Amino acid sequence: MDRSGMASYTPKNILITGAAGFIASHVANRLIRNYPDYKVVVLDKLDYCSNLKNLNPSRSSPNFKFVKGDIGSADLVNYLLITESIDTIMHFAAQTHVDNSFGNSFEFTKNNIYGTHVLLEACKVTGQIRRFIHVSTDEVYGETDEDAVVGNHEASQLLPTNPYSATKAGAEMLVMAYARSYGLPVITTRGNNVYGPNQFPEKLIPKFILLAMRGQPLPIHGDGSNVRSYLYCEDVAEAFEVILHKGEVGHVYNIGTKRERRVIDVAKDMCKLFNMDPDSSIKFVENRPFNDQRYFLDDEKLKSLGWSERTIWEEGLKKTIEWYTSNPNWWGDVSGALLPHPRMLMMPGGVDRVVDGPEIAEFDSANLAINTSQIGVQVPSSKTSLISKKPTLKFLIYGKTGWIGGLLGKLCEKQQIQYEYGKGRLEDRSQLLADIQAIKPTHVFNAAGVTGRPNVDWCESHKTETIRTNVSGTLTLADVCREHGLLMINFATGCIFEYDAKHPEGSGIGFKEEDKPNFIGSFYSKTKAMVEELLKEYDNVCTLRVRMPISSDLNNPRNFITKIARYDKVVNIPNSMSVLDELLPISIEMAKRNLRGIWNFTNPGVVSHNEILEMYKKYINPGFKWVNFTLEEQAKVIVAPRSNNELDATKLKKEFPELLSIKESLIKYVFEPNKKY
Repeated sequence: MDRSGMASYTPKNILITGAAGFIASHVANRLIRNYPDYKVVVLDKLDYCSNLKNLNPSRSSPNFKFVKGDIGSADLVNYLLITESIDTIMHFAAQTHVDNSFGNSFEFTKNNIYGTHVLLEACKVTGQIRRFIHVSTDEVYGETDEDAVVGNHEASQLLPTNPYSATKAGAEMLVMAYARSYGLPVITTRGNNVYGPNQFPEKLIPKFILLAMRGQPLPIHGDGSNVRSYLYCEDVAEAFEVILHKGEVGHVYNIGTKRERRVIDVAKDMCKLFNMDPDSSIKFVENRPFNDQRYFLDDEKLKSLGWSERTIWEEGLKKTIEWYTSNPNWWGDVSGALLPHPRMLMMPGGVDRVVDGPEIAEFDSANLAINTSQIGVQVPSSKTSLISKKPTLKFLIYGKTGWIGGLLGKLCEKQQIQYEYGKGRLEDRSQLLADIQAIKPTHVFNAAGVTGRPNVDWCESHKTETIRTNVSGTLTLADVCREHGLLMINFATGCIFEYDAKHPEGSGIGFKEEDKPNFIGSFYSKTKAMVEELLKEYDNVCTLRVRMPISSDLNNPRNFITKIARYDKVVNIPNSMSVLDELLPISIEMAKRNLRGIWNFTNPGVVSHNEILEMYKKYINPGFKWVNFTLEEQAKVIVAPRSNNELDATKLKKEFPELLSIKESLIKYVFEPNKKY
């Protein structure tokens, strides 16, 4: 499928439920692979038919996050929608095996109906979902007449015949109700049977493959005359890719094929590929309490969006057999699933098959596997129901007496975000632990640090104090936060670079996040470069490189404009700078999105000292005059050299397209509000 034409809808942060399962894992892996700009959050409780290994292709991708949890947990679902800024949900999570539904139908009601209801209510409460794709099944239509030449279309009546399909139809009714009552932008899919790699062997095709590999007979319910349609998993994943981007809100899409096969013919095809005698290898067993004779779909509506089935039956079956023969132990001991009627695999209140420890531990490195009891950032207590109340953030801020720390508190008040300032000193681990235990924050902001008063020259004669806060203190806070599963937003500096041959002044070639610092002219910059390098080992830290900060408060002595307006002489060099009025709200949004890693936290482009002072003269003081001097002359009146550079803000601009260039931001946020002339 040519993805270039898929422009109708572009998601940003996708939650895929049940994505450690069969179909959803193929969809998740495909989206993560094809769309690196999409953040994909996977929520799965790792039931018996889920396996973290299904997501192996995505585990090293930076746009992937795995969360272990149940869609039935209202607190968790609300929390994820808010903290991950989810705008799109693809809801696959469900109990799906018909045999199990005859033996334990209440579990199907709990998972398929109640779980869907929790998701829908969370969408209503948060009010931020732009697409809710609900994955249903062809079985909601019930039986298709044996002589029908036209399949069930999307407006056909729903007539489910077993507990499984009844719960799926019930979930669809809830989805429809939320769309009509609350305007939720929903799309529903109803699909034929799917087969391929990674499928748990309770389903027909993988069960037949594993039994054939063991030389055991293939059990068939009834006489095997039941007709089914089978789609290869990658074709189905592509269908969801198309529906995600091109599907129309409020519509239902059948995902089907007109190539039908009797169950007995599937068994015979399997015998042929394994060189088995069908007469002796096929075993007829007791039928289900009710076994629909045929499911037949009209898939023309989906085809009109540009999708079509690609994989023919023979090719897909061979690929599937090759995968299972290459991965015979993928699911561990599945002997219970290979029984003709494997109802015992799913037990009330729990699961029988447990994923082994090392498999989960592999995902505990970096920020991939997260337990609901310790979920990356603190999960709100279940005692406080978030169905009736929007979940709240709570920030713990260090740096109360500092410029940025003070502004963060004011922003939190403006946005009605709960916050408290930390009382502990950064280098004292016990005090930090006490703060976290008492405040129970969802995020931690570190705006504390030693920059020197009145400037960085102070650090040259106070090196141990500078190390204590900038290095030891910052690392201690990061470590405590990591220990408690908390994201730390760390305000750092971009004054760790200087123009060089690869990044010459005036070239427009800025230093990127991955570039190695090349400026150690001041002890302050040396400590900041050192701690930034060490913080790379902490996956819970978001490092924001601020440069020459500016705000609309022209009376603040820390404001870069205020500083240079008071100097007797100034140099005139273009630099990257940070307009705090625009960027600090973005830092809060970055916390909400749980962004991590290093970010050049400046407005795009550069501006020189003279250009700023020209603006100052135009907007604030027409009679203002200043004198320039050279770097050599400057060096005679300062203790430590100063950093001059351009930082490449492409990464930040890509995440926040509305971000203004430095000159535009200065006019909008600083000079226009203070305009006197």
